[in-house]
Amino acid sequence: MRFKKGNQIGKGTRFGPDWPGQRCGAKTRAGTPCKRAVISGRGRCLLHGGRSTGPLTEAGRAKIAALHTRHGRLTKEKRAEAKRRAAEGRRIRAELRDLEALAIELGWLDRNWRDGLG
Repeated sequence: MRFKKGNQIGKGTRFGPDWPGQRCGAKTRAGTPCKRAVISGRGRCLLHGGRSTGPLTEAGRAKIAALHTRHGRLTKEKRAEAKRRAAEGRRIRAELRDLEALAIELGWLDRNWRDGLG
């Protein structure tokens, strides 16, 4: 390749509109998508965290997890508590069904006692 006066060599020609590679896609301060090339396997360019290894310590991972938590509805503790409450509700409903069957069997309740409630 011969260099001539006025050649445009650099990012403008290397990463022009017809470039087939993957673009960064992060939003710039102007709100437009970044047009720089990604670091292979990362999905972001150098300026937008492509070389980041992420948090390496447990404290760093906990901090990132806390920052990404928008509400507490889906935490492990909340899901476990919801599961425990659901199991308790199933146990109570089963006990009520047994009591209803016993009351009907002993004649304390009419077999169609629910029809009179509505």
